[in-house]
Amino acid sequence: MSHIGIIYWSGTGNTEKMAELIAKGAADAGAEVTCKNVSAASPGEIDGYGVVVLGSPSMGSEVIEESEMEPFVDAVIPKLAGRKAAIFGSYGWGDGEWMRNWAARMKDAGINLLDDGLIAHETPDGESEQECVTYGGRIAAF
Repeated sequence: MSHIGIIYWSGTGNTEKMAELIAKGAADAGAEVTCKNVSAASPGEIDGYGVVVLGSPSMGSEVIEESEMEPFVDAVIPKLAGRKAAIFGSYGWGDGEWMRNWAARMKDAGINLLDDGLIAHETPDGESEQECVTYGGRIAAF
């Protein structure tokens, strides 16, 4: 089982909670997991991860966070071509367009994406908490 790197941006704590739950699911499935805020991450460190997991909430007009996460994603996309990745994030409005666009962007870059991403409305709780843990297990098996 490979080392999973989860790198996320969170403004309200919703996406951070998702990251922590995903990390728990992956660790419970036996994976080695590093989980950190994008402000503490560098694009070069993704070379050490077998699966790279990126998380961002929907911002503005349904885009990923623009000041830290977007530049990080831009920097790592070329390094992820042909590699395994997954994406996730929370939202408060809209219908998930930002996640569909992000998934298409990753796939267009030749990234082996687990699926079209996991989204949670606002703070994950109850069923959406379990979806995050399950997603972590799926990532560990990817």
